Amino acid sequence: MRITFKNSAGVLLLAVSGALIGGCANTESRPEVAEPTDEEIKQLMISSFKEKGIAKLDRVNQTELQKACSLAESDPGSLTDAKRVKLQEAALAAVKFPVDGKYLGDWKAGEKLAQTGVGFQFSDKEGTAAGGNCYACHQLAPEELSYGNLGPSLYQYGKLRGNSEEIMKYTWVKIWNSHAYNACSNMPRFGAEGILTETQMKDAMALLLSPDSPVNK
Repeated sequence: MRITFKNSAGVLLLAVSGALIGGCANTESRPEVAEPTDEEIKQLMISSFKEKGIAKLDRVNQTELQKACSLAESDPGSLTDAKRVKLQEAALAAVKFPVDGKYLGDWKAGEKLAQTGVGFQFSDKEGTAAGGNCYACHQLAPEELSYGNLGPSLYQYGKLRGNSEEIMKYTWVKIWNSHAYNACSNMPRFGAEGILTETQMKDAMALLLSPDSPVNK
């Protein structure tokens, strides 16, 4: 009985060892799989989405800046300092400032805008006024206890920075197209992509900069 056990164990051990060796040999002999091309990846993405309502397939099309930033995720060296500066300068040059030269609107309307996340979704009706959904990424008024932290806190934004012409322009550009200051910023291009109207932009500015806004209390 004892001899049978040892022999059986020995046979089992050899069988397992043989399986491991065979497995290694099979792994080494597997053919290399070619990396998908950018065009193949794009077509896969397109095939994965369907148009619904106002959400169209053209949303998967990237700008040159977006392509550069996507490539930089896997190949950081592809986005050189010179290329980054060039992309930022192009974004800054395309910014449209207020026609009347006035930057501040109604901070109360700005607060509603910051709380609203509708617009451009497949479930929204065409023509629905978009919101800024600012609280999804930033702290603003202290009364709101639920906010995201993907972006920096904007509490007391104007109180800390003042409302000089330079700050007004900087803030406007940041909301219009944050890529003008950071090529691969995650912040939506509210003005450049027509997400917010000029009036809405001014209301958001007032929320951040008006001394009467709860943000600056």
